[in-house]
Amino acid sequence: MLPGQAQKEGYVNEALARIDTLLHLSVEGVANSPPATPAESACWLVGQAPTGEWTGRADQIAALNHGNWMFFLPRDGMRVLNRASGQEIRFADGWQVATRPDLPSGGQTVDVQARSAIAAIVDCLTDAGLLGSE
Repeated sequence: MLPGQAQKEGYVNEALARIDTLLHLSVEGVANSPPATPAESACWLVGQAPTGEWTGRADQIAALNHGNWMFFLPRDGMRVLNRASGQEIRFADGWQVATRPDLPSGGQTVDVQARSAIAAIVDCLTDAGLLGSE
């Protein structure tokens, strides 16, 4: 800020709102249009076919701040918690969502212990929010 700058508080307040939004980012879900009655400070991941106020904002993060939408461009390495699914999403040249692998179901030799161990690992990764729940 510069000495004598008019409305310094506007710049400071906007910077604090941006920090508050992006520091520990979680989104309510993915949507192509703004919700009818969004909660203040709610964030959404804008889908691939945005409409209304979100037109032209595909893949961006939309956050409601004092009744106005703020938009953030994602950067490689950004991680977001999707509250709707409980899963972490990360951005690497597009939003990446880990999918749950198929559990083993065939083969010549059936090893019950190995299958149980694989299922337990997949369950742990799902509980940690790294894999989708299906």
